[in-house]
Amino acid sequence: MSPLPWRRSSCFVVETVRLLTRIRQMESHDEEQCNRAEEEIIIISDLHVSAPQDLLRSLEKTDESLPESYRVNSSDETRLLDVALNFQRQYSHLFPERKALLLCPANECGVKKFVSTTLQPTLSIHPELFTWDGCASFVANFLSLEPLEPPVELPRYLFSSTSVLQSQRATCFEFSSLLCSLLLGANYDAYCVSGYAVREMCLLDQSLQDCPLLDTQAKVVTSEQEQQDNKYTVKPLRQLKSHFVMQQEKKKQEAEAVLLHRQTLQESGPPPADPLWGLRVHCWVLVLAGSRSVQENFFIDPLTGKSYDTANSNFLGIESVWNDLNYYVNMQDCRNGCTDMLFDLDDVNLWEPVLFGATSRKQLIVDVMKKKESRLLSRMNNDDEEEQQPRAFEMPRSWISPICISKKDVERRWPAGQRTSHYSRAKLEEFSPYLRSDGLLTRLTCYTHLDSVVSVKEWYRHRNDHLEEREVNHVDNFTVERFTRGRRFHLLFHRYAHLSAADTERQMEFSSVRVDGLVRRVEAPGEMTETFEGRDDFLFFRRSVFHPHVQFTDDDVTLKPEEQPPTKVVERFHRNRKRPAGEDVAERVFLLAQRRVEVTYHLEDHRFIPSKRSFIKPRESTEEQKEEQFTADMVSSFQVDPAEQPVQTLALYDMLVVLMEDEKKVLLQIKESQKEVRDIVACRQQEETNIQLLFSPWTTTGAAKAHSQRLEMERVAAEEQRWLQEKEQDLLAPLMMSLDNTETLSPSDAQQLYQNCLQDFKLRLVEQANLIQERYEQETEELQEKQLWYQKNQLNMNQNQKQEYQNYCCMKTLQIHTAKKRLSIHRDSAPQKLRALDQRLKRDARLAPHLLS
Repeated sequence: MSPLPWRRSSCFVVETVRLLTRIRQMESHDEEQCNRAEEEIIIISDLHVSAPQDLLRSLEKTDESLPESYRVNSSDETRLLDVALNFQRQYSHLFPERKALLLCPANECGVKKFVSTTLQPTLSIHPELFTWDGCASFVANFLSLEPLEPPVELPRYLFSSTSVLQSQRATCFEFSSLLCSLLLGANYDAYCVSGYAVREMCLLDQSLQDCPLLDTQAKVVTSEQEQQDNKYTVKPLRQLKSHFVMQQEKKKQEAEAVLLHRQTLQESGPPPADPLWGLRVHCWVLVLAGSRSVQENFFIDPLTGKSYDTANSNFLGIESVWNDLNYYVNMQDCRNGCTDMLFDLDDVNLWEPVLFGATSRKQLIVDVMKKKESRLLSRMNNDDEEEQQPRAFEMPRSWISPICISKKDVERRWPAGQRTSHYSRAKLEEFSPYLRSDGLLTRLTCYTHLDSVVSVKEWYRHRNDHLEEREVNHVDNFTVERFTRGRRFHLLFHRYAHLSAADTERQMEFSSVRVDGLVRRVEAPGEMTETFEGRDDFLFFRRSVFHPHVQFTDDDVTLKPEEQPPTKVVERFHRNRKRPAGEDVAERVFLLAQRRVEVTYHLEDHRFIPSKRSFIKPRESTEEQKEEQFTADMVSSFQVDPAEQPVQTLALYDMLVVLMEDEKKVLLQIKESQKEVRDIVACRQQEETNIQLLFSPWTTTGAAKAHSQRLEMERVAAEEQRWLQEKEQDLLAPLMMSLDNTETLSPSDAQQLYQNCLQDFKLRLVEQANLIQERYEQETEELQEKQLWYQKNQLNMNQNQKQEYQNYCCMKTLQIHTAKKRLSIHRDSAPQKLRALDQRLKRDARLAPHLLS
């Protein structure tokens, strides 16, 4: 490999080469002296390369909660470290002008690990992470960047992906390790790349780039235009245009674009030259073609989640690439960056592997297919399987625990739930769902070259008013709101200059599910235009012009009641093929101030002038004059076909009556439209003052909200049950219902309640004693009657009847004895119950202050 002239050597490289020369001079000495020299290299490299101190774990206080694989190397890992050290020694000897490779950085426990074992292929359970762009977007959003320090040296520490996910802070190498692990788990042929990039990419400086959200909006508009150009749609009429004029317009537009670009560069100024150009270390991800329908190789910048072509000028060179199976050193010339680079990793002339002969991804796929074929043949031939040939040293398994990404992490995305990115003349703010009380997800602020705000565009979700998007244009002074389906009045689009002002221009668009078929309404001072679709009467346009003296007011943020009706109403209708063209109305104009109605009919076949009629309404009767009679002079007609018979006066009168009735209906509909506008404005103001979010139970935030609401409902139900039980046990509750004020009792009321409660209890005791006495007397009387009956009929009774009589007497005797016993117990316990009630009332908090005094 030829030397790289664009890469400058540092003091670290010079000192490293000096010590490597000492190693070559000490080849005749024993191995222990060589190891001491190698340790000096490591010490010098430690002096020049450092990691962020707030992220490093104390080596003296190793976290015992981490798995043993984080703290101890296995025998295979120890052997791999020896292989890597030997490879590093040979590499430094053969290419002294190149920087050292990133082979065995230390992990968070201070233990050296080979970089390939830091990759843990993981297939996530979340559908958002099944594709490369979903994985790249998650990693770029979830982690915050810790720049390399110094920026021209490789990091000395490389933390595991599990620790990175917990801290949400990572270097570009840790970004790439996490992303590559997710891509490998999703069956992409992905590799981490250690190389050099421009300053803006290394530092995540996007201030000179256009906001990707603006590019997305442009793509959406383009895709909508492409969808309209469907080959099954009716082709529009060909527009005859001059090619010369079109070329001149294109040249003019290109000249204007170039001029605008020059002005932008002059205003912002060219970026300052980077003194470390070509030396800044960066790490990104390479995805090779062949897996998951990937057609071409491409790069992924893990800091932004964007994909780039392998010949992109932002990438200045590559030192090495690695995956979970092997580590490859670039043997190609990077004088022209990555433009002419080939990524055939099996070609040892282009890429030198650390583990020569180890299984690559392609070989692994071929071996699996061969193994399946050999097993199938062995089963068919009943032969024993062939003995496997001994392989070269393979890459040990990853020492990292399985990467676990929770659903909450996928939903929350950004550290602290929000992120702000600065672009060229734009600022993009992103928020996690449910983080803000107004449901804001994204805010895009566009600026001029003088940092004055041009427009603010916001995207919302989960709002009860179904607001989806709002754009405030500070230049033209208007606001645009877009809604999803399902809100009141079926409103989808609302454009206005001032929400509360009544004399402002206003445009509304509605869903097509409205009963009246209204899809658009445009209001301006003095007029209102409405557009309809799918109506049974074929109406598609209505324009109302109001009297100029009708004024608007801001009182109560509502329109002032109309003093006069509209002066002019224009309605247009689609063609109704069931009626003749000469009878099918195309347009009718109600000139209310002139008391005239003009009707225009649809064009007949092979005609280019429509038929028309103009009606003058007769005046109504008043106290001063009679009702004006309709005459033929009040109608002026124009018939296209001269051979057609003129319409009779009676038929014309019937037409006028129908038009006058339609005029009343139209005026009523216009009033309803004006009232609907006021209702929509009032509704929007109320919704903005009381914003509520709709929580989905399928999200972690929604599930937590539902759980808290359930706990609150259970608590309220328990309190109500406890209150009911206390009320049931409250002796004074029935008596206090007759009082006006139950919170504060007067002494007289307390004495009265005390006496009434005792008196009622005495009455209940007496009633209970009387009830027991009555039962005793009843049982005694029934027994005496039965005995008298027996004395009269004992001579005629058989043995069974005598036995029944004896049983009856025994039962009644027992009941009489029980009633007598209950009465005795009641008489003995009644004074005790009365004293207990008296003590209870005296201890009652409501009566005690008044009874004791």
